[in-house]
Amino acid sequence: MATDWTVRAITRAMLPVLLALTVVELGSGLVLGAFEERLLRAPSLLVLVPVTIGTAGNLGSILAARLSTAFHLGTLSFDPTDDELAGNAVATVALAVTLFPVIGLGAWTLASLVGETTLGPGTVLVVALSAGVTLAVLAVAVTLVATYAAYRLSLDPDDVVIPVVTNVCDVLGVLVLFGAVLVFT
Repeated sequence: MATDWTVRAITRAMLPVLLALTVVELGSGLVLGAFEERLLRAPSLLVLVPVTIGTAGNLGSILAARLSTAFHLGTLSFDPTDDELAGNAVATVALAVTLFPVIGLGAWTLASLVGETTLGPGTVLVVALSAGVTLAVLAVAVTLVATYAAYRLSLDPDDVVIPVVTNVCDVLGVLVLFGAVLVFT
């Protein structure tokens, strides 16, 4: 794929994507507003919101960068039996399994140091871990779909995949986190 690195070409490729993602992010804010009361009752959950959605977006971005590099090197294969693709996906989920317990316990510790906690550390840990692993799996799926769509539409994945992944993971992060909150609290 020949890339046209002009301001006009990049703007033509990015503007529609960024406008659509702005609308997607508005949905995330609406969901947060709907759960405001629940968040205010459990401060440790309030601490979890930004770090959970940020970490999910970061995991997806790491994978997107690796897939984009493989794309530009000509080694990217969308074959499910491709060891490199599967290895990157498994590594993303493994990072989530190791990071999100630390995030959960860190959120509980911070909330307990700053003020009052209404949930136990085990509950916050389970919420963070279950939401984090679910988000990692979703981030892998979103990254693969976005990279494949960029490939099929002859777009430079460096321009579109990371913004798509981080914005979609923001919305999914809010939804999955509150799903975990509803199930485990």
